[in-house]
Amino acid sequence: MRTISFNEIKNGVVKGIYDACHILNDFTINHLKKAYINEENVLSKNILNQILENADLAKKESIPMCQDTGIVTCFVEVGYDVKIDCNLYDAINAGVKEAYDKYYLRKSVADAISRKNTSDNTPAIVHTKFIDGDSLKIKIAPKGAGSENMSRLAMLNPTIGINGIKKFIIDAVINADGRPCPPIIVGVGIGGNFETSALMAKEALLREERSKDEAISNLEKELIKEINELNIGPMGLGGKTTCLEVFIDTCPCHIASLPIAVNIQCHANRHVEVIL
Repeated sequence: MRTISFNEIKNGVVKGIYDACHILNDFTINHLKKAYINEENVLSKNILNQILENADLAKKESIPMCQDTGIVTCFVEVGYDVKIDCNLYDAINAGVKEAYDKYYLRKSVADAISRKNTSDNTPAIVHTKFIDGDSLKIKIAPKGAGSENMSRLAMLNPTIGINGIKKFIIDAVINADGRPCPPIIVGVGIGGNFETSALMAKEALLREERSKDEAISNLEKELIKEINELNIGPMGLGGKTTCLEVFIDTCPCHIASLPIAVNIQCHANRHVEVIL
């Protein structure tokens, strides 16, 4: 059985936050480059080029790609053969505090009622599950409010069918318009209950490949096509590139309910995986 220490976790989180905020992942870069090639609107093409230039400068100059460096969400997978010799949550929050101080990242976390800033961007939001193996995996996603505020969740009537599901998702994108800084990635959670649908939608944003379920994969592709026909475009100024990807996760739900959640991510699609 492997033992993982406080400092290993803390240091992994520090590096992960740095990478997420300064280095846009290849998955998103490649999608933006493809969108740039396919975009026909001159203004939109110019905006996509500026987004790519911004990502390149952020990496080269070690500058955050967006001034809103978000609230940190972590999806943690703990191997059954791992022993953690500390409080996991304390170690993660120590990493968040150090990263936001060390790299001069904007501290955006405040008490929900008093609105007093916590001054170190903690606490992080941590979701934990156990897996086989002897590794500790931490998926880190610093997410800004511009996209997060466009989230939508509803307990729908199961009789609405697939067309009703599509309408709810597309209406969420229409309501968001240019506010989440498109081109966007859309995470969707369908099923479970109130809270699991939201959690699935958030975690779906971390995926980088189409669903293995053929019916869900086809739905993802249909939604991308229909969303990109809305003419919202990059930064909401028109064009054929509103959405880079739609990722849908599902799970069984009660026969009398249909929970569905939509979580939108901006073009600064910040997420990394740290494996210890």
